[in-house]
Amino acid sequence: MPAKDLYHNAVKNALVKDGWTITDDPYIIEWGARKLYIDLGAEQLLAAEKSNERIAVEIKSFLGRSLMDDLERALGQMVLYRTILSSSEPDRRLFLAIPLDILELFDDPIGQLLVKSNMIRAICFDPVKEEIVQWLP
Repeated sequence: MPAKDLYHNAVKNALVKDGWTITDDPYIIEWGARKLYIDLGAEQLLAAEKSNERIAVEIKSFLGRSLMDDLERALGQMVLYRTILSSSEPDRRLFLAIPLDILELFDDPIGQLLVKSNMIRAICFDPVKEEIVQWLP
């Protein structure tokens, strides 16, 4: 099992504060003989609809030497996980959790393109306050 990201507990706490119930830590998906580990699985009861919204969250710190290299790696994971989830659990939405100081990346044309083209959904969190700041889109 892979090591937990630096911000793992901050994101977990932020989701709980936002009304989510953590159901899996990590969230394990299997395809054939392969096991993959998404950082968290969570659900939230939507009272108005009397149904559950289910998500999987991959957490990234973006602390590498290159922001673009970190983004490329994260996107690769997201494509792989989303492809498997679309077949195994099509109702579970996949999000990339990013720290607040990386939010500016999504103001950049490349970030806007990724969100607009549905390549990525993101949760921006404050690692100090352990709170969700923004959901993209």
